Amino acid sequence: MMRTQSLSRAYQTAVSNGRHEIVADAPTDKGGGGTGCGAHELLEASLAVCVNMAVRMCAAEQSIPLEHMSTEVRLQRPDPDRVVFEFSLALSGPLSIEQRLALEKAAHTCPVRQTLSQRLEFKAVK
Repeated sequence: MMRTQSLSRAYQTAVSNGRHEIVADAPTDKGGGGTGCGAHELLEASLAVCVNMAVRMCAAEQSIPLEHMSTEVRLQRPDPDRVVFEFSLALSGPLSIEQRLALEKAAHTCPVRQTLSQRLEFKAVK
């Protein structure tokens, strides 16, 4: 579970899972201070982190010599009824074509991607 608390600056928010804390904020053009990631950026970050971990876990499990990787995610809204998460991987190391394909396939299996691919519902709990 994630919990948030308002901080003293307008829209600045502490985000905690009970063990770790980060600060989120609205961008300056929305009245915030721009002192932390925005809400949509945190959504992009969640997917990017999950893809990154899934690929690295696959490399470790299959003894693929992945030396470094980075992931970029961008949320796009091409029309009002559609959201597209675009992502790219940068893989480095002495990787064969087959190994690269296995790592790219692993990127599609991350749990956050699977969650975001499902029908979502929102329910306020009292």
